[in-house]
This record gives sequence, C-alpha cells and structure tokens, in this order.
Amino acid sequence: MATIAGVTGKQFLPTTNDYDLWQWQYATSTHEIDHDMKPGLIIQPLGKDDIKKAIAFAKAHKKAIAIRTGGHQYSGASSTGQNNIQLDLRSTFTSPNDLVYFEKGNKSFVRASVSHSLGDFNAFLGKHHAFTGGYGQLGRSFGLLGDHVFSLEIIDHDGQEKEITRSSDPDLFFAWLGGSPGNFGVLTHFSLEVHRDADYHGSLGLRAMHLYDTAKLRKLLGHLAEMSDDENFPRNYDLCISVLSASFDILGLMGGLDDQMKEEHPEIFGHDDNPVWPRMIVVYAQYVPFGPDDKPDMKFFEQLKTGSWFQSSVEEKPMSELTAQWIFRNTREFDLPYVKRTYLTKSKTLVKDGWVDWVVRRMDEIVEPIDDGQWLSAQLQCFGGKNSMFTRNAGNGTSYSWRDSTMCMTIDNFHKHEKKGDAQAWEATNDKEGVGAHGIFSKQDRRVLWGSYGSFDLDSVWNTYHEDRPKYERLMKARKRADPDGIFTPNTFCVKRAA
Repeated sequence: MATIAGVTGKQFLPTTNDYDLWQWQYATSTHEIDHDMKPGLIIQPLGKDDIKKAIAFAKAHKKAIAIRTGGHQYSGASSTGQNNIQLDLRSTFTSPNDLVYFEKGNKSFVRASVSHSLGDFNAFLGKHHAFTGGYGQLGRSFGLLGDHVFSLEIIDHDGQEKEITRSSDPDLFFAWLGGSPGNFGVLTHFSLEVHRDADYHGSLGLRAMHLYDTAKLRKLLGHLAEMSDDENFPRNYDLCISVLSASFDILGLMGGLDDQMKEEHPEIFGHDDNPVWPRMIVVYAQYVPFGPDDKPDMKFFEQLKTGSWFQSSVEEKPMSELTAQWIFRNTREFDLPYVKRTYLTKSKTLVKDGWVDWVVRRMDEIVEPIDDGQWLSAQLQCFGGKNSMFTRNAGNGTSYSWRDSTMCMTIDNFHKHEKKGDAQAWEATNDKEGVGAHGIFSKQDRRVLWGSYGSFDLDSVWNTYHEDRPKYERLMKARKRADPDGIFTPNTFCVKRAA
C-alpha cells in the first residue's frame, strides 16, 4: 500500500522507521498474529481534512479503516491488518478549542475531543468538577461515562461532518453509545455533562492495601458479595477490589501517595527507589451524598480497612479529587502476554451459592505459587441494585448491554510465553465452573465489548455481547446505514451489517 497524497500528518508503512512503535497497541503482546494487528498504513492526522482524505482513499481503493485513541481494546479490535488503514487520533485534536468547559442554567458541560485521555480530562476540569469514566469506579453512584454524553461529532463514510444527538438521530445515537464502537464513522468530539463538587459536599473515599492472604481476601470479597446481593443497597456507595500478584506497580493505582508509602514502608524501596511489590489486595471505596439528609455509614469503610498494610484513611474530599484517585495511570498491568476474562452476572445469591470460596480458590492457584510464570490481575466491582444508576439508566437511548448486572469481574492471567497453555487451561476452568447453566458466578454468558475474549467473530457470538435479537438487528441496520461500503469494518469484531 502507498501513502495517501495530500495528507499532512505523518504516515507509516511497514517498511518505515518507527512503524513498530506506532503499530503497537495493548493487545499486540497477545494478538498481533492471530488477530492480524499489522496495518498496511498508519496515519496520524493533523486535522479533519486528513481524515476525510483517508476516508476517500479507503472508499476508492476498497480499504477499511481502524480507529485508535488509547488502543486498549483487549482483543485488538482497534487495529487492523495489512490490507487496511490505521487512523491514530491520539494527537490529532489537542488545541485549546478541543477541550472547552461551558454552562447552561445550573448545569456544567464539556466539549472534548477523542485525543484527550481520562487523566488529561480530569486535570482540565481541575477542582470543582468531576466525571465518571467508562465502566469506572462511580458506576453505581453516577452510571457510565456514555450515560452523560449528549452530542457526538463525527465524520461519516462520505467524508461529511455530522452531529448526532438523541433527538436528531436516535438510531445512530443508540448505536454509537454501546453498539459496535469505531464502526459507524470517525468520532472526533463529544459533549457531556460533568458534575459540580458543590452539589456533593461530604463525599468520602478510601484506598487501602492488604497483604495477600486467603482469609483476608475471603473476608473482603464476602463484603463485596453481600453488597452485590443486596437489591436495596443505597446508591451512595461504590466498591471495587483488586487482587494482584507480586511485582505489580501499585503506585500506578495509588497515585499521589508515593511519599507516604516510602515513609511507612521503606523496606520495599531499593537503592534506586524502585519498589519491589508484594502480593496485594487493593480496596477502593467511595461514598457520595445526594441530599442534605444523606449520612455515611462508617461501618462500610471500617470493615474494609481493618488490618490493612497501608491506607489513605477515610478522607473527606471533593468529588473532583476522588475521581482523580480512581484513574488507572499505568500503561498496562504487566509487560507480558495475557489470557483475559471479563464476566458480568445478574446473580443476587453469590453469598448463598459459595462464589466467594470458589473465586478465592481460583485466584490463589495463580497468586500463591512463587515463580510459576503466571501473574494475576483481578478487579471485582459492584454495579447493581435498584438504586444503582448503572441499572436505572437502562432505556436512556444508549445500547450498553446487561444493565441488570450486579457485578463485573475481570480476572486476567499474564504469563511467560512458555506458560500460555497453563494460562489458557486456568481460564478455561473459570469458564466451565463460573459461567453457564450451572455457573457459580453467572448462569448466562455476559461479556463487554471493551473486555472481549474468545471468538473474534462478533456476529458468531452476538448474544454474549447483546441481550436479544431485536436489539442486535437494530444495530445491524445502523451499521448498514453508517457503513454501506465496509470502510469502517476493519476486522471481524464488528456488528454485522444488515443484508
């Protein structure tokens, strides 16, 4: 493939210096070959005109375009193969006009570009304003990031600039937010509502680290399961627990606590100040008041921090500061290949069904042995209950799936190359015992697009990502309309276009 005439941004062919640097994505370590993550051309557009030229070229030469910003899709769906084009938008829209705060009435909003990371976005908001990220820490209290979006600015398959809103084009708005990301056009900017610190005085947050111990893990996950099973648990609380093998860079999770960590635990810091981390259980807990009569139950925090190795204490902080604490700032968990799983469940009987003992046993099989060539990175978070905004936002015009879910569990195995078979076998046991008609975690196979695994042919497993056939066919129709020529179909992990 040749470079595209008239494009002002940088272009990289496989024979170009630095191609490997710009070709790399999160999934490259694992899926570079089997999911064909070696695009024939990488373009770093300087603006919308470059994007339009790329679309016109793709249309004329029957190429497809994959779009990346962060490039963190677990299966490599934000990449493409040698016959196609990669648009890298990480630096395209970074001028002051690409990140603007504005107010309407008593509400606050931001128009942002896709070239800004969540960390950049949070720093821009600074004090006084907060937001919730993706499937983030504020899932119960505020819902998903996409729930707050009201305008999408795109460049379509004809190279035309369009704004999509819930009222102007409900089908495409529905499809873009949760349907088959990256396959309906090129998103350049979006506008969303952000929240004011002044509306949530008295918000509390806890970050606590426990040295890994199965009894401690069983107790903490017991609290998580009880919260998940309680349909009436108040909206005010969010809880996430991570379990990490030794050597994980904890400071990436506990940003801002470096000096305090050195003071309390100098034994883990070497002469070069690089810490050597033990196996850990990390707790993130939050309380947000939604009215003047809301008061926190401090037992919620006490049971999570008791006996911890290190903690930030339960701090009253503005929501803008708390949300900054929840952002994961590491590039990746371990610099190794992986076998990943993200499961959802709607179970309200996890405690009764013995899920806690089962998942502790499964994780301990990887965490406990020393030098087995496998490392665990697990994250378990409550999302459900009738008061949860994740649940209540169902039917809001977006297509995010499985809104009746109560918990999300990501349980990943990073491994040495020679341990790939062992890692796959371990995850296969998790699949067999945890999910399905007799699954101890979920009776239904529920997956999320960002955390995909298994088949890379989305159409063949559509029912694991979307609830029912009518919804999927609505997305298929939107795909046909938005991508009639297939230029936004860069791989098989896309909703199929209607016939």
